[in-house]
Amino acid sequence: MSGAVALLGLAAVAAAAAWALPRPGRPRAGRGEPPRERRRRGEAELDPAVLLDLLEAALASGASVPGALHALGVAVDPDPAGRSLRRAGTALHLGADWREAWDRTPAALTQLAATLGPAWTDGVDPCPLVRQVAATIRARRRRDAREAAARLGARLVLPLGLCFLPAFVLLAMVPVLLSGVGTLLQP
Repeated sequence: MSGAVALLGLAAVAAAAAWALPRPGRPRAGRGEPPRERRRRGEAELDPAVLLDLLEAALASGASVPGALHALGVAVDPDPAGRSLRRAGTALHLGADWREAWDRTPAALTQLAATLGPAWTDGVDPCPLVRQVAATIRARRRRDAREAAARLGARLVLPLGLCFLPAFVLLAMVPVLLSGVGTLLQP
């Protein structure tokens, strides 16, 4: 019986160690970090798809590209991206070149700037472009979530096997074996 207890203890230690050790894969930026710390570093914490949806709503309501950028910047004001959006909108309104207007923006806004680029330089309607990029971002996230769920199934095999196999043996097989041994040993 002490062997079974030792085996069970070893399985518990192995499961706890597997849970506590760092997992392989790419590190996730900003995970477990307070929003104030991300703001201090100047990282945008807003969802790019939501920013694009808000921008599309402003553009669909008839606002110009600089006016929509300024309005979006005001809407997300506590975020560092708001200041950059207002600055880009004001620069475009004052006649700055497209690249000059987006010169000092954070990396999180480069996709938004690239989306609006053809609308500003070539006169293309920005609403379909913005809508398509937001849909692409969401589709990429769904694909990544499905891949993560598939990887999770493979990662759970060992911990589930270590937990459920001993439980199955103890709850299903041991009573059957003990009753069988008991009937064999009776005179």
